[in-house]
Amino acid sequence: MKAISFAGALTLASVAFAGDPTGTPPLPLGLSAKLYQLTVPKPPTPAEVALGDKLFNDKRLSVDDSVSCATCHDPAKAFADGKARAVGIKNQVGQRNSPTVLNALFQATQFWDGRAGTLEDQAKLPILNPIEMGMPSPEAVVTKVRGIPEYRDAFKKLNGREPTYDDIASAIAAFERTQLAGNARFDRFLTGESKALSAKEKNGWALFNGKARCNSCHAGNAVSPLFSDQKFHNIGIAAHKQDFVQLATEALRVVRAGDEEQIDRLALETKFSELGRFLVTRNENDIGGFKTPTLRNVGVTGPYMHDGSLATLWDVIDHYNKGGTDNPFLDGGMQRLGLTEPEIDDLVAFLFALTSEDFKALEKKELASQRAKKSNRPERDTAIALGKKGHMGDLAPNPDIKNPADLGLYGPVASPEK
Repeated sequence: MKAISFAGALTLASVAFAGDPTGTPPLPLGLSAKLYQLTVPKPPTPAEVALGDKLFNDKRLSVDDSVSCATCHDPAKAFADGKARAVGIKNQVGQRNSPTVLNALFQATQFWDGRAGTLEDQAKLPILNPIEMGMPSPEAVVTKVRGIPEYRDAFKKLNGREPTYDDIASAIAAFERTQLAGNARFDRFLTGESKALSAKEKNGWALFNGKARCNSCHAGNAVSPLFSDQKFHNIGIAAHKQDFVQLATEALRVVRAGDEEQIDRLALETKFSELGRFLVTRNENDIGGFKTPTLRNVGVTGPYMHDGSLATLWDVIDHYNKGGTDNPFLDGGMQRLGLTEPEIDDLVAFLFALTSEDFKALEKKELASQRAKKSNRPERDTAIALGKKGHMGDLAPNPDIKNPADLGLYGPVASPEK
């Protein structure tokens, strides 16, 4: 479903309440009404959505009137920004990639590390972060919004009072709950339109559920339309540039458990960003773990991974094909896949088939852009992927199996016995 404009959001909410006693809005093909009802027991009103739409797009919520929520979550770019890492006020670049807002209402947690539990909690943090929107305090935000007559009047009409910071976040979250994604070629295929997918895309779907093992974390079907297990995994993206053990040791001395604002700043402004979920839980098992993102519209929401370090879907599959990057906390499900080049091409074709119909033009543009970069494959290592070297599985007749202890993954390497 395409990005809904201010007027469109109002229409969607009006239709929902006028035509459905449960308040369920018209959903795009591929999304379950039952899932929506479980996630949103009380759908937002047209007035809430309209107010949130305006706030979402208003740069006056930033300290210098230069950045809005839509700056990093552009409706024209499937509510992402096309950049490796988010850029805030004064052109400051953060440590994390901007995920799409589409279908965010269904996510169990928000942000790459899950540091916010709700859309309301998520909406509050970027406004206050010094390198995103830069407002100095919730009180400063409230004062600024109350000073804008149209907002002051709208909130009084909606809630019977001048806005609080919670009210502002609630309005933004209400708008975000109307941003739904479905109606892709894949969805038409699932409903019986056999020609909706090409032969390459169908083979990619088979690989997705089989040899490529994508569905281990990104399962998608008629009752599970998000293509995400909602969990956190270390797949080795940052392992080549960080000593996780040392970093975690330092973080334990710095991170204040439960301090949401501090965790937000560490995640976006410091080297500790690469610790991922660990910043939130302080649990060793979460070191380097990041949330499994949705794959809906994945073809048009690159660059990829939490740090935007992979430019194309070919790069993403190359990374998984070789079993990720070794580190002491690598997810146990990571192993080499043995995908051939034609299989990688088919898998990429299927992933582009998850693009919503309303982003068809953007899909064509992004596919051409990624194909142009296909010859530059920094993550590609065919020898490891096919089991001719390395130790990430047993696909080769005589795999080069190594003892993890020899890599120093479980403490100091013992001296050879004499």
